[in-house]
Amino acid sequence: QVQLVESGGGSVQPGGSLRLSCQASGNIFSINNMGWYRQIPGKERDLVAVITSGGTTSYGDSVEGRFIISRDNAKNTVYLEMNSLKPEDTAVYHCMYEEGWGQGTQVAVSS
Repeated sequence: QVQLVESGGGSVQPGGSLRLSCQASGNIFSINNMGWYRQIPGKERDLVAVITSGGTTSYGDSVEGRFIISRDNAKNTVYLEMNSLKPEDTAVYHCMYEEGWGQGTQVAVSS
């Protein structure tokens, strides 16, 4: 079993930046792809970004060009660099892998 713990969320003004981190522990050898999705209450999950074990990345249309996903396999950590944040980016961001996800970290973008 794998445990994922996110950190780095918070409040920021539009146009600002935040960096989220996700630390994996447990049976980490079972992990290949990792990523982030976000959840707004009452709305469907929104896939934000995915990174494969080889480092190939993909992004949701709404964040393409603004967010950057990366991973440090030596630290069992995946990151999400979020730039040019907009109010519509406000959500709970969850780290995920093929078989589960973390508790999430809140991101709030407002003036």
